[in-house]
Amino acid sequence: MENDKKLQENKENKHMTLMTEGSIFKNLLFFSIPLILGNLLQQTYNAVDSIIVGNCVGSNALAAVGAGTSLINLLIAFGQGAAVGAGVIIAQYLGARDSKNIEKAVHTSVAIAFALGAALTVLGMLFTRKLLIMMNTPAEVLDDAAKYLQIFSLGLVFNVLYNMAAGILNSAGDSKRSLVYLAAAAVTNVVMDILFIVVLKMGVVGAALATDISQAVSCVLAFAFLMRVPADYKVRLRSIRIEHTMMMRVVRIGLPTGIQNMVISLSNILLQSSVNGFGAAAMAGFCAYMKIDGFTVLPALSFSMAVTTFVGQNYGAGRIDRLKKGVFVTIIMCAVYTFISGIALLIFDRQVMHLFSSDESVVEYGIDAMKYFCPFYWILGTMHAFAGAVRGTGHSMPPMIILLVSMCLLRIVWIIFILPYFETIDGIFVLYPTTWGIGAVLMAAYFFKACWLGGKRFLEA
Repeated sequence: MENDKKLQENKENKHMTLMTEGSIFKNLLFFSIPLILGNLLQQTYNAVDSIIVGNCVGSNALAAVGAGTSLINLLIAFGQGAAVGAGVIIAQYLGARDSKNIEKAVHTSVAIAFALGAALTVLGMLFTRKLLIMMNTPAEVLDDAAKYLQIFSLGLVFNVLYNMAAGILNSAGDSKRSLVYLAAAAVTNVVMDILFIVVLKMGVVGAALATDISQAVSCVLAFAFLMRVPADYKVRLRSIRIEHTMMMRVVRIGLPTGIQNMVISLSNILLQSSVNGFGAAAMAGFCAYMKIDGFTVLPALSFSMAVTTFVGQNYGAGRIDRLKKGVFVTIIMCAVYTFISGIALLIFDRQVMHLFSSDESVVEYGIDAMKYFCPFYWILGTMHAFAGAVRGTGHSMPPMIILLVSMCLLRIVWIIFILPYFETIDGIFVLYPTTWGIGAVLMAAYFFKACWLGGKRFLEA
């Protein structure tokens, strides 16, 4: 009997990494690397969409794909928030080795993801064209942008379910699985892009279909593993249902993050509307740079996700001393990466932009954005590292408020009262590092001064 129990524990340990013991730096680094590579892969196949569309279809088509980016982020915001909420709760239960509640949290989270994904698919199909019109999308871009978004919306249920599956895997310290599944999705996306856009000449419709198929692949692979893994977080189809108490826990932590993502996406829609006013070339240039931007921002967010899991597990295990050290290790890693990547982009700015378009006006808009963004990515990374650490303890409301003030409210105030005094698009680009800096200062002030860590301030706990 004892041997059977040990055998089962050994099987579970193969698929689960608890970060409550061992080297803090190695735990965070080895957990972060697959997340970073996964996000880079995801960004790569998004960039491939834009590169192929920009070179094979044209600048207007590239602008059409770019016009939908902020709306896509809006549609998936709640799904990402739910995944964060579920991940924090499962990580804490894993740290506490509470098998019963791990099972409840996993199956409730999957049920929430399916319902949310289905709802977002319907909303995306019905309302994206109206939102594009409200965003002042130029007439020469509108039809393609609407087609792209409506077809993309068909795959939203796969997107939300995959994000939830990745959240479950990450909470167990298994970030390598997500990397494998994203690699499969990336290869699928590139192959489908070539088939639909280059061979079959389907334009933006082909780009959207390629993305939908790739998201379905990653979703199916992730759940195929979760349904057979011999661990407490295994998914059983017959057990997928919403348990009310657990749902409220997921919502309590995930809803603020979802609202935060949604409102920030709304502010980005306002910014996109302002960019649209400068014409199709500005839209295409900004779209191209936003694809490049992800290669720095997404790894920074990966460090934030890593520290959320690290803090969640150590907080659940009562390892406050270890938790505190992990936060500063994360900030240092995040700052080093964002500084190096930002400098690299500035050095190779023109070569990178020419991957997307040979139109010099498009290239110049992208390079202009790069000059405002790249020197300050480390500030954005620091802000998200602080926010991720606080979320790991289950306190997701304060980071939401701070990020909404800095990355939404201040941006709206800028757009209404300050942007009209700028005659060039620089008035939009300078807004990004400005709001990052304010957000980082506010987040650091809360982190050190507020009583969020077990009812104590960080430096007192």
